[in-house]
Amino acid sequence: MSGSTAAAAAQRAAGERSPASAALPGAWRLGLARGAMEIKLFFRQREQVIFTFAFPIVFLFLFASIFHDDMAQTGSTASQYYVASMTAAGIMSTSFQSLGISIAIERDEKALRRLRGTPMPPSAYFLGKIWLVLVTGVLETAALLIFGATVYDVDLPSDVTGWLTFGWIFVLGITGCALLGIAISSVPKSGRSATSVVVLPFLVLQFISGVYILVDTVPNWMLTIGSFFPLKWLCQGLRGVFLPDAAAALEPAGSWEYGRIALVLGAWCIGGLVLCLLTFRWKSRNDG
Repeated sequence: MSGSTAAAAAQRAAGERSPASAALPGAWRLGLARGAMEIKLFFRQREQVIFTFAFPIVFLFLFASIFHDDMAQTGSTASQYYVASMTAAGIMSTSFQSLGISIAIERDEKALRRLRGTPMPPSAYFLGKIWLVLVTGVLETAALLIFGATVYDVDLPSDVTGWLTFGWIFVLGITGCALLGIAISSVPKSGRSATSVVVLPFLVLQFISGVYILVDTVPNWMLTIGSFFPLKWLCQGLRGVFLPDAAAALEPAGSWEYGRIALVLGAWCIGGLVLCLLTFRWKSRNDG
């Protein structure tokens, strides 16, 4: 076969292969498939499902029962306050805590290393995690709000503006917390230590961000520390959605500060992404 004939044959073969190459699924499609798999795996673990959805509901029941008279001066109820707090804690639990622990375990079990060696683009893996966080976060929040409205007559937003405010706070909060969870997943040395490394700061943040304790009783220096992290602003924004305007007097600034909330949560979305890019590892430290 002459050189020109061989070249023509090679071009025909490349032309025949190009449609197949173009038909390969992209990162977005693979991310959807990966997300569907992550969601299926999540719901197959019954204990994890029960804990995830029961956690904020049980704490709402406990705190609303114990502190039922503590919000009388604002014309509201403790259940109204704690439904906002537990929603914020639930959002951070399904994003920051869940991803921080699960990714560390997958890295320790070398699942991430095997995935990195496949043709799947890395972005598809993270898209799958994002779909898992969104689905579980929405379902957990819906279950909590239904429980609060049914059992404690919690007043939900009555207009479109209230729900829109809830929506952008939810999206910015869950995005920033998810990125922070991905970043902190590189801190534990092993999957066995991941729970301790992730849960401890999450627990501390809940106390200094006004989740369990009324915000006007938290020492100012603790609130100052908490203000560097997204949970404090997530709680404050959701209190603005669920509590009457008179309750804003409990806040350090005497107002809900929606502009600052958007600024801080948006900054955490950008900063969290930078942290992920700088710190994320596909292999454990023991693998070199």
